[in-house]
This record gives sequence, C-alpha cells and structure tokens, in this order.
Amino acid sequence: MPKRSVSSARRTGLGREFGVAVAPVQAIPDDLEQTNPESGMALCMSGGGFRAMVFHIGALWRLYESGLLGEIKRISSVSGGSITAGLLGLKWRELSFQPASLENDFVPKVVEPLRRLASETVDEDAFILGHLLPGGVSNRVAGTYDTYLFKGSTLQDLPDEPRFVINATNVQSAALWRFMKPYMRDYRVGEVRCPTIPLSQAVAASSAFPPVLSPVELQLDPDKFTPKSGLDLQRPPFTTRLILTDGGVYDNLGLETAWKRYQTILVSDAGGKTKPEEEPHKDPLRHSYRVLDLIDNQVRSLRKRQVIDAFKAKATDAVHRKGAYWGIRTNINDYGLADVLDCPFERALTLAETPTRLKAMDDNLQERLINWGYAVCDAALRKHVDTTIKRGVFPYSAVGV
Repeated sequence: MPKRSVSSARRTGLGREFGVAVAPVQAIPDDLEQTNPESGMALCMSGGGFRAMVFHIGALWRLYESGLLGEIKRISSVSGGSITAGLLGLKWRELSFQPASLENDFVPKVVEPLRRLASETVDEDAFILGHLLPGGVSNRVAGTYDTYLFKGSTLQDLPDEPRFVINATNVQSAALWRFMKPYMRDYRVGEVRCPTIPLSQAVAASSAFPPVLSPVELQLDPDKFTPKSGLDLQRPPFTTRLILTDGGVYDNLGLETAWKRYQTILVSDAGGKTKPEEEPHKDPLRHSYRVLDLIDNQVRSLRKRQVIDAFKAKATDAVHRKGAYWGIRTNINDYGLADVLDCPFERALTLAETPTRLKAMDDNLQERLINWGYAVCDAALRKHVDTTIKRGVFPYSAVGV
C-alpha cells in the first residue's frame, strides 16, 4: 500500500476551550485507552435513518475500491449507520477486499440487501402494528431487519477483527451501551461476555429513534454479568431489565468507542439538522419537543466541530487525531481539489433534507444518496488520507447526485 499522508481539516475556530483543543468524547473512569491511542484506523458511521444507511453504502463502496476498508481495525456505528455496519460485519468474512471483485462480492452481499430494505417502509408499519397487536414496536423493527438482512444471526456471527461496535443509549444509566462480539456493556452497569443477542435486536436498539421506535426493552440474566465489572449500577433492575434508545441520543457520530482507541479516525456523517420554524408551537408538549431538538442539534454540532479541531491540533496535543471527516451537508468544493466529482452543493443539500425515517425510497433517491456518499468520501480520502488515490467514478453514473 502507498504511504498514507494525513493532513488536517480546515480550522473552524470552534470546539476549543481557552485556546486548547477539546476532545469530542467524554472521559469515563475506566478509560485507559484515550491517553495513548494505538496505531490503526477506525471508521465511525452516524445515524440518520435510511438516509444514513444508504449514504454510508456509498462511503463504504469508495473505501472498498481504494483498498482502505480492509485496513480498518474498528467500525463504530449508531442508528441508521448500525443497519449498514451490522450487515457489513455479518458479510465481512465473505468479502475479498480486492477492488476488481467489488461487483462480485460487496455489491451482491452488502449493497443489494440494504437497497431492498430501503425500498420498504419499516417505521410506520412497526409503529401502527406494534401498538395494535402483541409484540411491540421494537420487536417488529427487529423482525424486519432479520428478514431482510440478518437471517437469525447473533453478535457471535460478527468477525473477531475488525471489531464492530453497535452503540445504543441506556436510558436507565444515561451511558452508552455497546453491543460487540466479545461483550456487551456500559461502564456503570457492567458487562456480559460473549452475548448471544440477535444481531437484528442489537441494530434495532441502536436505531430506536425516539419517540416513534423507542424504547427497546431487553430481559437479562444478572448471573451472566462479569462480577464487579460495573462502576456503581451493577444490581437489579439495571442487570435484569435493560431499557435502550437510539445510540445517537448519546453520540450521533459513533465516536466514543473509536476515538479513545485509535490514532486515525474516519467519520462518515449523514446526520440531520434542525430546521428553522417561523411559528414554533407554544403548547407545552410540542414546544418542549422543539427545545429538546434544539439542544440535541447543538450537541451534535459541537461534537462535529471538536472532531475537526482535533484533526487540526498539533501532534503533541493529547486530543490530536489523524483522519478525515465527510458529511452529507459538506460542500465538496471545500476540500480544495481540482478534480472532485460533480456534486453541486444545492443538490447535495436536497439529499440531506431526506427525512430521518425508515421510509421507503425509490431507486433514484437511493442511487443519488449512494453516489453522494461515494463522492464526498472520495474527496475526503484523497485530500486528507492518501494523496495518491486516483479519483473514483460514480457507482451509478447515469443519475449523479
């Protein structure tokens, strides 16, 4: 492989405190990794419903072509990103990671099943039937994921390497709950080794965006927790009944478990943005929801700024990381490359306005989103990761973005 040269993103001037770069993740008591991250590359995939799921397909497509996907040591995901990551993890051992084989393994094994799922409306049917019939909303979502993607697989069907981390939010402990092959845990409640949770259920928890698809409830055996592995909440009911919501509530970029471990971080961000409202609702319920949405939007924006600032930080700074960020709202011309793929900013913004739902998309929208994820990832990699990579070609050249 050619030598990787990582350059920093353009300084934003934000995400700093008293002139010192601030990490985009929060240290917790059992963090030993963050002070001395190891060499290696991690990929973070954000939430954003089917919009994110499909956008990330394009980014993975470009990473596969470039030869970088096979080098990644950890893939951390939330919400819509976890749908894509879950299937990628399940199919990982079947992929050759040879660019010439992309059409024979990556496309039929990863792209096509995800596109079939994206052609179905999942959230509306699950919400209605989950309230009218036994089983609940989250179980119906998990059932659909299993039918289209996972076919009864569990967390134990994921590969040992790279490490796939599917993130949800523990509503009880207010901490990140991590689903992985070796264990599932949060730092306050503790860990369960070698969990056999269905992959569909883990992904459903990660993508249980409130209020429609949240919460997800899991019944646990407290005897399966590793003794003394939790900080202060390793006791019933925290160890017997787990109440989870969307991983994006805690960390919409999926940074937490990757940033603290590896020196090079790639961030694929298909998250939404709060829209302005000329006449905000004034009744207590809807006004409160709007205010909470604004708070969430500001937290996400701050985390993004801190990521970019850490890429810019001096190599001697504790928060410094190498890597690249690309987002669904990025202006591709900001990378300063003379040969970016043709992605007019106004067209990209139209794609970014796709609702954060698990709602059916027609083929044209799917292909444009894949093309956009591919193109902006292509620019970010060639600018900030490996300057020897040659410009790619749209997967679906007939539609562009």
